[in-house]
Amino acid sequence: MPPRSSNQDEIDTNEKEEVWSRYNGDEEEVSSGSSKKECDEICTNEDGNEETENFEDRVKQPKEEMIFDTPNDAYLYYSRYAKENGFAVAKRTNKKGRDRNLRNVTFQCCRGGKAKVNTTNPVKPRPQTKIECPARLYFAICPDGKWRLNRVALEHNHEYSPGKSKFYKSNRVFDEHVKRKLILNDKAGIPLYKTYDSLQIQARGHDNLPYNQKDCRNFMNTERHKLLVEGDAEAMHSYFMKMKADNSDFFFAMDLDDEGRLRNVFWADARSRAACEEFGDVVTFDTAYLVNKYDMPFAPFVGVNHHGQSILLGCELVFHEDTKSFSWLFKT
Repeated sequence: MPPRSSNQDEIDTNEKEEVWSRYNGDEEEVSSGSSKKECDEICTNEDGNEETENFEDRVKQPKEEMIFDTPNDAYLYYSRYAKENGFAVAKRTNKKGRDRNLRNVTFQCCRGGKAKVNTTNPVKPRPQTKIECPARLYFAICPDGKWRLNRVALEHNHEYSPGKSKFYKSNRVFDEHVKRKLILNDKAGIPLYKTYDSLQIQARGHDNLPYNQKDCRNFMNTERHKLLVEGDAEAMHSYFMKMKADNSDFFFAMDLDDEGRLRNVFWADARSRAACEEFGDVVTFDTAYLVNKYDMPFAPFVGVNHHGQSILLGCELVFHEDTKSFSWLFKT
């Protein structure tokens, strides 16, 4: 059990474990006794010439009585230490006092805790990563508002590899420059794979990046969903249901992700569907027609009638112009 702080009125405990992802968190530096230092290291460039670069010293090993300004500072410190030593960090417990303010936090190795049995497919169970690793740090708040490391458990019950630690979720991070570049390039219509290629070149190889292309795609999906004001998707669905009730020939389809969030929308009214049956031999589809306030491309299906006039056959709002989105659209 983590040591209690001097305040004895702790009442609220959250035992649910979760990995603290830093995709959307502030990239703050640790303001503790384990401050960063610079050292000079001689390396060899591609031409065989020696060049000097600055690298951070290795993060100091956790010791009791270390002081941090905030729990996030403590987490960032332990996460940097974990990355250098080949494991990842998870949040184990929270404890709050009667004033509902946080009093204690515990961070542990991501392989700590008991494995959850997967009964969905007993013939082919998913591999488990939880093996009750005992490594963890216990922090408690001080009277002055600082956070003190009260107890340290460094021993692991498994092997770990510093060379592979960057593949753990909590170690795959974006700095503000990369976030900005991903967002701006996406708004400019530059495909994500091209942005990722430029980041690889800048880092001199993908092995030097603390994230992969899938992480970039997940980050951008999260950013796009932030643009949808709460209630907008529900309002759109309600409006479409009303249109369907008024005219049974009205058609719509909404594509949702695994978390039930809106990804793509297609709709066509009765007149457009009738026109498609008559004049659907030649159809154009243009995602560059218009972009709405959410930066979602509005993509109309346009045909030509017997008078040579353009007619609207259907419409879609696209969250991301990728193969998955277009496959869903054309199947719909």
